[in-house]
Amino acid sequence: MGCLGEVTSKNFSLYGQWLGIASILLIALGVVGFPSHIVFSIVGWVIALILIFVEVPLCIKCCPTSPKFDTFITYFENSWFRAAMYLVFAVVMFLSNLINTGPLIAAAVCLLLAAICYGAGAATGQAFASSKYLGGTGVDNVV
Repeated sequence: MGCLGEVTSKNFSLYGQWLGIASILLIALGVVGFPSHIVFSIVGWVIALILIFVEVPLCIKCCPTSPKFDTFITYFENSWFRAAMYLVFAVVMFLSNLINTGPLIAAAVCLLLAAICYGAGAATGQAFASSKYLGGTGVDNVV
């Protein structure tokens, strides 16, 4: 199944994964707001690092990791858990905007949309799937 097949699959976990990747990019762009949001920019970078390992299964395959870390990452193969995690991350990024409005608001909105997608996928009972293009199983293997 190609990229168009993933988009038309109506699998909310795939949509959440792609929004998570967009969030990583937006958080990386938070460097622009570093002088005004030093603490939240650093927290954003930590969130981005966590999301890279959670959303890009290829990183787990390529990077040397311990079995304990691999076991920890398997907890994230649950849409409810991912929805909660993304919601917490979105709240943290929205809190950064209470201090001073900046570029992290885009990351917060994207994180919130990813949480909604993962929550919708879990609520509708869809099986968890990850994009083949990022080293995941794709929707072909989801029954």
